[in-house]
Amino acid sequence: MTTEYQPPKVWQWEAPNGGQFANINRPTSGALFEQYLPKGEHDLQLYSMGTPNGVKVTVMLEELLELGIEKAAYDLFLIDIRQGEQFGSDFVAINPNSKIPALLDYSHEKPQPVFESGAILLYLAEKFNAFLPSDFSERTECLSWLFWQMASAPYVGGGFGHFYKYAPTKQEYPINRFTLETKRQLDLLNKQLANKNYICGEHYSIADIAIWGWYGQIVLNLVYDAAEFLAVHKYPHLMRWAEQIANRPAVIRALAKEYRPIKS
Repeated sequence: MTTEYQPPKVWQWEAPNGGQFANINRPTSGALFEQYLPKGEHDLQLYSMGTPNGVKVTVMLEELLELGIEKAAYDLFLIDIRQGEQFGSDFVAINPNSKIPALLDYSHEKPQPVFESGAILLYLAEKFNAFLPSDFSERTECLSWLFWQMASAPYVGGGFGHFYKYAPTKQEYPINRFTLETKRQLDLLNKQLANKNYICGEHYSIADIAIWGWYGQIVLNLVYDAAEFLAVHKYPHLMRWAEQIANRPAVIRALAKEYRPIKS
């Protein structure tokens, strides 16, 4: 018989708590060790990893290069979150929240740090005037869907993905709870794409880039190995969109991009 968990009056951290990423999860912020981040030859330095959040920015930069925007050239360095490299002093100086991806733009007199994947997409879209509608109404819709992704994906990643894929034991209640929400989100996207080529209409935008990083990869079974479990075939419009974006040359390059180590 399983004993029901009784929360203590005051929670205490007892590391490790199990799971693939347990050794890097902690209840405090800030740098844990001194670190030197290398700089490549380009103005844009991206410190990241090939997670759904990391992929978004790599795709965006490759899409900009596909347009012929030479100033979007970038150096890509690996921040291995499995090894806790996101807690190094140089990375924390760029992103105090210690999450990938983080961008450092040396094209300014004072290098400009940018963190949070959605903020980086918006920053690059405005910097290079691409993948963000100029029409006020269309821009507003695009940003609404960008922020939808930023707000919704934690239920999928930290919720569904964690309990279905990474938790040390499989538990029915959390898997059911977060599967319910994940499928609601997939259904929402499927309906949004029923009569639209892209998320906001006929034009590819940062909303598509952000949403594909999570939901496109999920339905294409590129993350969590859960496509069958989620019955993704029931979302044909979402599947069509996901495959359409996956076949873009910039996306293919982004997924194959090699990350340079931060240590020699």
